[in-house]
Order: sequence, then structure tokens, then C-alpha cells
Amino acid sequence: MTPDTYLTALPRGWAQHDGTLGLYLHIPFCVQKCRYCDFYSAPADDAARAAYVAALAAHLRAAAPAARDRVIDTVYFGGGTPTLLTGAQFATVMDTVRAHYDLAPDAEITAECNPVTNAEHPAEGLLAAGINRLSIGLQSANENELRLLGRLHDYRAFARTFAAARRAGFSNISVDLMLGIPDQTRESLSHTLDAVLALAPEHISAYGLRIEEHTPFFAMRDRLVLPDEDTEELLFDDLVQRLGGAGYAHYEISNFARAGYASRHNLRYWQGREYLGFGPGAHSYFHGTRFETPKSTADYISAANGGDFPATVADPHPITGREAAAEYVMLRMRLFEGLDSADFAHRFGTSFESTYGPLDRLLAGGFLTKHGTRFAFTERGMRVSNAILSDWLDFGTDEEEL
Repeated sequence: MTPDTYLTALPRGWAQHDGTLGLYLHIPFCVQKCRYCDFYSAPADDAARAAYVAALAAHLRAAAPAARDRVIDTVYFGGGTPTLLTGAQFATVMDTVRAHYDLAPDAEITAECNPVTNAEHPAEGLLAAGINRLSIGLQSANENELRLLGRLHDYRAFARTFAAARRAGFSNISVDLMLGIPDQTRESLSHTLDAVLALAPEHISAYGLRIEEHTPFFAMRDRLVLPDEDTEELLFDDLVQRLGGAGYAHYEISNFARAGYASRHNLRYWQGREYLGFGPGAHSYFHGTRFETPKSTADYISAANGGDFPATVADPHPITGREAAAEYVMLRMRLFEGLDSADFAHRFGTSFESTYGPLDRLLAGGFLTKHGTRFAFTERGMRVSNAILSDWLDFGTDEEEL
């Protein structure tokens, strides 16, 4: 197997592609791990970052032949903390993408941004490299909640970062918030929303805190004072009401956007469209097969330096049969537009209603709506969507036909 055929040699699952592809670029560096974070990342010095950028560029070049028939319409730098890279390093990566892929002129190119890195690597360098969307991690505007999360920034640092991005020319900024933080109350969330809405970002993500294994929060889980289930529901209701009233459409369970600013890259995930992931810990979905890159920066750099790109593929899993249909339903139903039962029937040769029904009880109970051939959760249904989907879906029968 040659370096430029390692992706085409993957087993293939069921897939339909629309001629486009997204790229996810994992930057596995951070200043300090937050207490809740289970993403692959670690501190690194300047030399390690430079070696990694070179490896990332080599990996992009090696994968390009497999994507020659695709237009790249989204690029996403995630982490870790991507903004630990310099503007010149972002430019190196983006120049590689432009040279070896068909990058759409209007591609959405996002970088996650941590406020503590803003002063060292200003927003102008990101914009010059071609980044046109920033996702800034705030989580909370309350200092005690930020300290409990292990965040290194305070609200003032976030506000400076946001203002600097606007001055540099960024017109598409997303802000990340968190629900279910230890000691969080409806009043503290209201304070955070007041602060964020005053800045008028184009997009807001609000994810519920999850206590993951191998994190500091997991080790101290018995001592954490977390909002109870009823309070979490009230927090979510408050969030939906405030953001909806401020003109943000609730387009996905945890995401809100002004008109025209829904995250195109994340929509790719929820719509089951294909993407390639680069960097340790990155996941891919390509030719109907899911795979990941092993979580070792040292091994990743070594593989790139040696041209051993098959080593960047772990656990390839073709998505077929019932599993393909179940993934389609699970991902599409995260979106408030839901799924089109006619499209489901076209893709899988069977009726959505007969496969996952009867649906009358959910429709009558106000959990589900139907408009023409489209089914979608209501706000009420979204709150209990995990329970509904667990009743519908069975991922243990992936090789069965429908």
C-alpha cells in the first residue's frame, strides 16, 4: 500500500456523498487541562508544535488523492487549543489545504479559540491565514464557576478576546457556554446570558457538563455540588427562552444561531455527511466507514515523518444495514428540522414509520411533529430525546438488513 492509497484501501460501508467533504484538524495542545475535559491534548513547547504542524501538513498531502473528486466546503481546527499555534502555522496548514484540495471559495473555516492565548497570537494572524469563523470558549461569565471548571481565563479576558476578534474583522463568532456547572443557578446563568447577549455573537453553543472518566472531575465526583435534574431542566428552559427571544434559532439540541450562521461544519456531522479527521484523537467518516487516529502525538509525528500513513487509521468500521439507518435517525433527530421520511425510504428502502413506529403517542403527546413527510422533535421532545431514541434504535444489529 502506497501513502496515497491508504484511504481508498479502507473497507466501505453504505454511503451517499454529495461531492463535498469537510476537514477536521485536531490541535492536541493546551496550556492546562480543564477539570472536565477528556479530549486528547497536552502541553507542548514551540519545537513540538512546529514538528506537529509539519506532520499535519504531510498527512494532508497524503490524504488528498482520495479526496480529488470532492470540494472542501468546511474546515475546522479543534482541540485542545488551536490558538496556541501562530498565525504563520495556521497559514502553513491552510496553504497545504489550498494547494492539494479543491477548497470552495466560500468555505467555512473555523478555529476554536481560548481567551488565554489571544494576547500572544492575535486574531489578525488567524484572519490572514484564511480563518473566517471563531469559536471562543467562555463556558460562564461567573468567576467562581470558571474556577471550578479549571478555566484559566476570567470574563474580562474573554471580552477582550471577543472585542479583538471584531476589530480584526471577524464577522462570524460563536461562543461556547456550559450548563450543569457545579454551583450553577438560574441567577448565575442569567448573568452569563446577559453578558454574552450584550456582545451579539452570531452563534451560541450550550453543552451540558458530563463527568467523564479519566478527568479530575471524575476523581472528585462525590464532592461536586451539581444542579439536580429539575434545576438542569429549568436552566435549559431559561436558556431556550432567552436565546429565542434574542433572535437565535434553536437549530440543534445544543446550538443556537442567528439567521444564516448555523455551523456548517457541525451540520455535516448531524446530517451524516462525510469528513476526514487529521491529528491524534481525530475521527473520520469516509466512504461510509468510521475510523479514528490513535491518541499519541509522538506516534503521529513519527508516522508522518516515515510516510506510514496507514498507521494513522485505527478501528475502521463500515456502517451498514440497520446501523446505517439508526445513525441516520439518531443524527438527524438532533436537528430541529428533523428528518424527511421520504428521504429515509429512498435511502434505506423501507418506511420510517413502520420501522420506528407507531408514532401516534409521541405526536399526540406533543413530543413529535409531522409536517408533510418530515418528522421532528418539539422542544418538549428534545428534552427527552435520549429516552425516545433509545426506544427506537438498536446498534447491536449493524449487519442485519432492514
